[in-house]
Amino acid sequence: MSKSNKTFSFELFPPKTDKGFENLKKTVGILNQKSPEFFSVTYGAGGSTQDTTFKTVDWLREEGIETAPHLSCIGSSSNEILDILNRYRNQGIKRIVALRGDLPSGAGLGSLGDLNYANELVELMRADFGDDFIIEVAAYPEF
Repeated sequence: MSKSNKTFSFELFPPKTDKGFENLKKTVGILNQKSPEFFSVTYGAGGSTQDTTFKTVDWLREEGIETAPHLSCIGSSSNEILDILNRYRNQGIKRIVALRGDLPSGAGLGSLGDLNYANELVELMRADFGDDFIIEVAAYPEF
């Protein structure tokens, strides 16, 4: 890969407070001057920050900033995941970071949901949405 083809992105954690959201806006303004390819927005264990993820993604899109929300499959049904993906597609989101994710603290194995691994999430996305999304994947090997 030549140097001119290298890209980078920034990962954002959705703020929990209004003051935190104002700080995030200022920080994004500064970071965006570095011309990242996109900003990714985390999802939290088992979707625990889902509402603040949506709020952050909505704001970034309103600002015209390329956004890649994280989507983890652990703890969600396939239908819940498809609803989220439909929401993102309707918003014009073109890039998703597909992850297995972690169970929220205190959740048992019965809370896993329909999909257990990121590859199953990618398969679901491709089966239902074809090439509508650019899918970024982060993974680690289990031996």
